Amino acid sequence: MRNTDILIIGGGPAGLAAAVGAYEAGARDILILEREERLGGILKQCIHNGFGLHTFKEELTGPEYAQRFIDKVEAYQIPYQCETMVLDVSPEKVVTCVSRKNGLEHIQAKAVILCMGCRERPRGSLATPGERCPGVYTAGTAQKFTNLEGMMPGKEVVILGSGDIGLIMARRMTFLGAKVHACVELMPFSSGLKRNIVQCLDDFGIPLLLSHTVVDIHGREHLEGVTVAEVGPDLKPIPGTEQYFPCDTLLLSVGLIPENELSEMAGVEIAPSTSGAVVDESLQTSVAGIFSCGNVLHVHDLVDFVSEEATKAGANAWQYVQGSLPESGRKVPVQMGFGVGGIVPQFVSDKAEGNVSFMFRPRNVYRGARVIVELDGTQILSKKTMILAPGEMVNLSIPAEKLQPLADAQAITVRIEVPEA
Repeated sequence: MRNTDILIIGGGPAGLAAAVGAYEAGARDILILEREERLGGILKQCIHNGFGLHTFKEELTGPEYAQRFIDKVEAYQIPYQCETMVLDVSPEKVVTCVSRKNGLEHIQAKAVILCMGCRERPRGSLATPGERCPGVYTAGTAQKFTNLEGMMPGKEVVILGSGDIGLIMARRMTFLGAKVHACVELMPFSSGLKRNIVQCLDDFGIPLLLSHTVVDIHGREHLEGVTVAEVGPDLKPIPGTEQYFPCDTLLLSVGLIPENELSEMAGVEIAPSTSGAVVDESLQTSVAGIFSCGNVLHVHDLVDFVSEEATKAGANAWQYVQGSLPESGRKVPVQMGFGVGGIVPQFVSDKAEGNVSFMFRPRNVYRGARVIVELDGTQILSKKTMILAPGEMVNLSIPAEKLQPLADAQAITVRIEVPEA
């Protein structure tokens, strides 16, 4: 049995920032466990730019952004183990892991930070009819093929879903000489950032077919084409709207799922709205001393926000180890009002100190709306917005003085107020 103060599971952007945050807060006994052969997580294959504008005030590629944090981890001499698979996390914060170098290990931590990231939703979860032929990939798999392995999945491409990875792969495949026929989105709005729609689709003349979906996949030995149809308000295909696209590659960008199997092993409560852990304002889960941050907590749109959140989790974990983290006290639930989805945190302690940050995704596209925060029906914050869209997260900071009545509060409600037509 080994011992450590803070154990971080995952060496991607969240894990790296959590380690840096813990160290800069004063922690020195930190260990990062990473299952891949190198630190950096998904950023290793994200060779496009657009990262770091918030964190470093300059535009970086994914590997450059990751390297900034890797350099800090190494400068601080924070130990890490790559090619180490975590098998179990107990509520007592005992982590069981295995590696070729050390074999099977049990590590007792005083605090654990969950930074496992997320995975792509596969074809099997879509129930799309058609042959089970080669040529159907998740967008992230195709990104790994092109950017890390130097292999092209195909030359004639259709993309199902308009998540950011799918949009970016539309541009990447075009750069590499492929023909992207269309990006097909089930909903009447895109789930990706507006800048990615403009830079990855509009700039290259790639059509975005909203309220459409793939209704059939053709081919036995290899993908030969897909049939796309329009869907109605009930999201069911409309007969007579079918159109056929010949293609040898179908890329799926249909959502991300937080990797919370280890969280559940530890007894952490999972929120249905985010598929991530239920946390309070300190990012502590329902199990004392276990914290969660990054895409394993809720899927972010910008890695800069992941780093900011993870840095906070690292600092709070060190406070917990020292016994200086404010006691939880009574937890006041955070309710999702009209138009609000997947809010984090789900609870705020009545002893919360300092400003409290809320992050959520709008459920639809709202123009000229206001984001309202209420404490037992009394408005404590109102923020006017030009446009809200599901592809872009909303980040609110509630001043500490606004939360003084928390001791007697029953609920915090966050909602969207749409102007009357």
